[in-house]
Amino acid sequence: MTTTTNHANLQSTITLHNDVKMPWLGLGVFKVEDGPEVVQAVKSAMQVGYRSIDTAAIYGNEASVGQGIREGMGEHGLTRDQLFVTSKVWNADLGYESTIAAYEASLEKLGLEYLDLYLIHWPVQGKYVEAWRALETLYKEGRVKAIGVSNFQIHHLEDVMGTGSIKPMVNQVELHPLLAQTDLHDFCKKHGIQLEAWSPLMQGQLLENPVLSEIAAKYGKSIAQVILRWDFQRGIVTIPKSTKAHRILENGSIFDFALTNEDMNAINGMNQNIRVGPDPDNFDF
Repeated sequence: MTTTTNHANLQSTITLHNDVKMPWLGLGVFKVEDGPEVVQAVKSAMQVGYRSIDTAAIYGNEASVGQGIREGMGEHGLTRDQLFVTSKVWNADLGYESTIAAYEASLEKLGLEYLDLYLIHWPVQGKYVEAWRALETLYKEGRVKAIGVSNFQIHHLEDVMGTGSIKPMVNQVELHPLLAQTDLHDFCKKHGIQLEAWSPLMQGQLLENPVLSEIAAKYGKSIAQVILRWDFQRGIVTIPKSTKAHRILENGSIFDFALTNEDMNAINGMNQNIRVGPDPDNFDF
C-alpha cells in the first residue's frame, strides 16, 4: 500500500485488522528519563496534535508518561478515547501469568484503565508463544484494544500465528532507509499485520546523509521529515523519539508534501540491512 494523500494530519489513522484505528505518527519515549523531561515531551506532543504515545516497561518512565497524558488531556480538553497509548512486556516477564501481571503493573504505573496496544517487546525463544497466549486472553477479555509484537522476524510471526487464535495487529521493528525491511513488510501486508518503525532516523546517523540531504533540499524539508514521509508513503506507522518541542513539531510536519516515485525509489535503494539495535535472532538481554 502506498499512501500519498496530502489531506492527512497528525490525527490521521490506519485501521488495524480488528477495526481499531491507530495514528500514523506517534511519539516514542525510549531512553527518555522518568520525570519532568518525559512529562513535558508528552505534553508538547499532545499540544501540537500527536495522539499516539509509545512507551515500554523497560524504559522505566511509564509513571511520568501517564502524568504527561493526564496533564495534557486536561490542558487540551482531550478524552482518553482520543489517545492511542502503547506499552510492551519486557523479556523477564514473558510467560502466561507473568505477562498478565506485567500488563496490570504497566496500567498501574501509567494510571490508565486500559491500553490501546500491548506488545511483546522481543521474541525470547521458548517464551514468546506463552506470552502471546496471555495477550490473547487480555484482548478477549476486553482489557486491551489491540495486541501485537515487537522485533519479530517472519518466522517468529509464523510461530504465533500457527499456535495462537489471533493474528498480531502490529509488528514494531527497527526500520529506516538502511534497514528497509522489505520482505518483512511484504509478509505483514499479506497477513494484515501493520508494520511500525522504531528508530526511523537510525538514532540520528542519517541526518547528514547526502542522498537524503539532496531530497530534503528539493522539498524545503529536513532529512528527518523526508524519512518520516517515506515511512508514511510506504504505509508504515512511525514513532520518532524527541524531547525537544521544536523537533516534536518538526517530526509531525510531514503531511503537507509528498515524495515522488523517483525519490521514494532513491531512498528504497539505500537499504544495506544495517541495524543499530540488536538482531532479533541473536540477542542477549
